[in-house]
Amino acid sequence: MATNNNGFLKKLLGTFGIEADEHLKAMSSGLMELEKIPAGVQQTELVEKIFREAHSLKGAARAVNLTQIESVCHSLESVFAALKGKHLAVSAPLFDLLHQAIDALGGLLASDGGASGARWPATMELMRRLDDALKGPLPDPEMPASAQELAPVSSSAATAEPAGIADVRTPLPAPSLASETVRVSTAKLEAVMRQVEELLSPRLASGQRARELRETAAALATWKRERARIQPALRLIERSLARGGKGNGAAGEGRELPKLLEYLDGESVHMKTLEDSLASLGQSAEHDQRALSGMTDNLLHDVKEMHLLPFSSLLDVFPRFTREFARDQAKEVELVIRGGEIEVDRRILEEMKDPLIHILRNCIDHGIEKPAVRQQKHKPAHGTITVAISQRDSGKVDILVIDDGAGIDAAKVKSAARKLGIVSQEEADQLGEQEAIALAIRSGVSTSPIITEVSGRGLGLAIVREKVERLGGTITLESRHDGGTSLRIVLPLTLATYRGILVRAGDQLFVIPASAVERVMQVAAKDIRTVENRETIPLDGQTVSLVRLGDVLDMPRKNAAGEPGDGAQALVLSLGSVRVAFRVEEILGEQEVLVKALGPQLARVRNVAGASVLGTGRVVPILNVPDLMQSAVKPTAPPLGPVAAEKGAAAKKQAILVVEDSITSRALLKNILESAGYNITTAVDGIDAYTALKTGTFDLLVSDVEMPRMDGFDLTAKLRSDKQLAQMPVVLVTALESREHRERGIDVGANAYIVKSSFDQSNLLEIIRRLI
Repeated sequence: MATNNNGFLKKLLGTFGIEADEHLKAMSSGLMELEKIPAGVQQTELVEKIFREAHSLKGAARAVNLTQIESVCHSLESVFAALKGKHLAVSAPLFDLLHQAIDALGGLLASDGGASGARWPATMELMRRLDDALKGPLPDPEMPASAQELAPVSSSAATAEPAGIADVRTPLPAPSLASETVRVSTAKLEAVMRQVEELLSPRLASGQRARELRETAAALATWKRERARIQPALRLIERSLARGGKGNGAAGEGRELPKLLEYLDGESVHMKTLEDSLASLGQSAEHDQRALSGMTDNLLHDVKEMHLLPFSSLLDVFPRFTREFARDQAKEVELVIRGGEIEVDRRILEEMKDPLIHILRNCIDHGIEKPAVRQQKHKPAHGTITVAISQRDSGKVDILVIDDGAGIDAAKVKSAARKLGIVSQEEADQLGEQEAIALAIRSGVSTSPIITEVSGRGLGLAIVREKVERLGGTITLESRHDGGTSLRIVLPLTLATYRGILVRAGDQLFVIPASAVERVMQVAAKDIRTVENRETIPLDGQTVSLVRLGDVLDMPRKNAAGEPGDGAQALVLSLGSVRVAFRVEEILGEQEVLVKALGPQLARVRNVAGASVLGTGRVVPILNVPDLMQSAVKPTAPPLGPVAAEKGAAAKKQAILVVEDSITSRALLKNILESAGYNITTAVDGIDAYTALKTGTFDLLVSDVEMPRMDGFDLTAKLRSDKQLAQMPVVLVTALESREHRERGIDVGANAYIVKSSFDQSNLLEIIRRLI
């Protein structure tokens, strides 16, 4: 009996976790709305809504004996009741406290619900602060340790769906009734989805069998026609023999030929029966294939619908994130979300959460200016970030993120790209403004004046691009100086199945996603031109590179000498603003394909996204379009000779001056950097370091900030005012993590600012490699 009760309680706790998560999301979004309402405007209805959510969560917690959650909710009820009765005025400190309380509840849910009692001291402290809020205005303190203890480990812990649970809703207008909603574990849903997707293979196979039957019937009909042509000739021979053949041989032939003609006449009847049977089988196969296709398509559509979730389920966490991050940056930002009702595959939503958060962080950190700066530019003090989601006709979803900030400086992007060797000086000079801005999503390119733990490495947008392209989407970037930045992401609505173009390169078949194919065409030999050792063709008034698909895939050419005079078949692929024509031996047609992963052993194969099975049973690779585009435009560089290699090895031995007054920290930094192959000299403070810099030669300076005689800020400022040392890269490694200290690091001219509390040696080495 006890075992049954334990099992029931476990299921009940699982149900409670889902319900509690929904209540917390509703309370958090309600607080964000309440915070936007101007003073003096009616707030009672919204306060009542949040009050009811807290009350419902309290009752649910009581049902599963989670006393700590129940107690915190009771204190929250009291605060909301006071707000509702206008006995308590809203204020920024009160909102901070309420948000902390919701985070604390999320933290309790993420652990054991407070059942162990380990968090009671922190819970009691939080309840005391909520009770104090009822007595009068709150001060504006930093978050206390008690709230930090209760808060979840990550920002997503209190807002993410509990592991293994998905909400599958019917498309009815009022899904609030229990009879219209069912909860299914995502594991079961994924299993059904995989089985339904696998039906695509027998569907394609049935289509192939129907085609084979048609071809067999056509071959029989051809043979029948050829046979019918022989019979008149045989009858002519028979008549000729009957008129003039008197010899024994002729008599024998005359007796056998009628038997042959009689057999052929009888065979015609059997052939007609066989032909009718094949035709009937072909019609039945086509009927069965159409029925199977219809059922498979409908079932696949319905199961895909189960996987669809509104974008709002992902966007709920963004207003809170924007509020907190903007406050950390001393900025005022309003987030506007449109199109949250658009539904997309849950798997795409999960993959896009981190990229979209990074884009928001970029908008706030790099785009939106501080209130004083915005007012000088005659802009509103608060910036605006708009996230707009819309659906395209071709099974695509469009995500547009726009900010009204400072925009991207094209000159700085060109400079960063030149330093990384992405473009030469000549190429940079020829780039237009938007072409230069597009380089900002290349790996390593950053316009940030300083490298910190949240920005400046130039990896963020590159990672976003990689994630988007892996999902079969595209990303484009546009910006105007002081006119803001817009970033557009186009993604498929669903994963797993899509249309593909089947092509042949050499003797191998490949599938190319149809969404990336702009057009297929026959290229005339006279239109192929060679520009800078590359074949090109004219297309819509532009010159487009023409490459062999086989060459890009490193396949051997069977006949390298000479080309057919009538040109070749090609597909034009486009990714963003880049277009490349790929030459193939044959374009076989378009069909629906099921993407199958290559397995963990081949998790990342260049140019290959997966595999698919044709109706014939043949397995063909599905090509990765972003990889193909990069491989097609990649310049070839000659290998380094032994002398150049030796020079390169010597160049790596660069000199770094480490300035740190702590013996332990100094020894640690010295060991890390020497192990990485650098020559290290140490100094104990700013004056000692400045003397060493004036008398020696160094490639980079790593310095603490808080030091006797001359601190790191003053040392950096002194270097920037010294003509000889003004270009020296400076990395500040310090325990000072406030916004004011970071800003001072930027003001004095530091290239990077690393906080010791989040110090990671790989992070330091990566920054140094970027700077020298």
